[in-house]
Amino acid sequence: MKKLIPVAVLAIAVAAMVALRAGRSGREVEPIVWYGMMPHPYMAEVREGVEAASADLGTPIRIAMGQEWTQDNQSNNVRALSTRGHRAFSIFPGDPAGANGLFGELDRNQQLVVAYGAEPHLPTPAKFTVATDIKRAAVEATEELVRLMGGEGNILNVLETITDVNTIKRDEGVHEVADKYPGVRVVQTIADMTQASIAREKIQSALAARAGEIDGIITTGYNPTIAAAAVLTEWHKNPANRRIRFVGIDTGETVLQAIRNGSIDATMAQNPFGHGYISCLILGKMLDGWTLREPYQFVDAGNLIVNRDNIDTYHEQVRAITDRIVADLDTKYLKPPAE
Repeated sequence: MKKLIPVAVLAIAVAAMVALRAGRSGREVEPIVWYGMMPHPYMAEVREGVEAASADLGTPIRIAMGQEWTQDNQSNNVRALSTRGHRAFSIFPGDPAGANGLFGELDRNQQLVVAYGAEPHLPTPAKFTVATDIKRAAVEATEELVRLMGGEGNILNVLETITDVNTIKRDEGVHEVADKYPGVRVVQTIADMTQASIAREKIQSALAARAGEIDGIITTGYNPTIAAAAVLTEWHKNPANRRIRFVGIDTGETVLQAIRNGSIDATMAQNPFGHGYISCLILGKMLDGWTLREPYQFVDAGNLIVNRDNIDTYHEQVRAITDRIVADLDTKYLKPPAE
């Protein structure tokens, strides 16, 4: 009798696992995993898109969050998840080269991968990347800053996490634009700001030391943008301080309020909702038998400058970009099962 107890327990456990994995139309529960690098405002907005995709697909999606913004942490966590029967992964590439090693492992296990938020090095085992064209967005933001500066002046270049692939590309874009204009110079670059409080201290220090030299500030990360918006809101209250032009990235409430009251000029809106929604929608369709029109495709999720002219409508503009991409999925990016 004692020998039968483990067998019975095992049978119950297996039955429970089968019950947990049985989903709509016989699908396994959580066929898709969305992996976020670590808690961050950007990841929170991407997650909203993931949850919307899950509802629209009628498919459960596992939400997994890392502890560090590193490729090693991501690889360890995703490898553990890959052994649990999940069939597809939406993953932010922590490192453009290192991520491909992880993606290759998943591909060899016949587990689909769509990258979001940043493009890994090409060629890549990922089937798609859904992201903002990072360098182009930084170029557009810097061009707008140069325009606001009247075509000349010194720029304070404020970066977030320098080891992040997106930060590196954004830095390249800023310098590319500055190098185009004889009268424009990046006078200082400050970096490594994983918290808004740290970013605020560094921006304040730069202004205290070189305010007379700085004509414009560009920030290309969420935390530096929040910090710069707060600092410049205080800075421009003092009539003795000359106006410093500013373009940031992302749309936190502090940033939007600073645009509304005229403390800063503009910010670049990305489409994090679309990064999550579109990447998971693609995976859901592929699991339903849709196939690729090309071996690999980059899906530009879009971006736009937000200023006082469109601050009340930009959200609808960004969502319209997502809707247009979704409308194109079945004809531009994927082939239906019968085609």
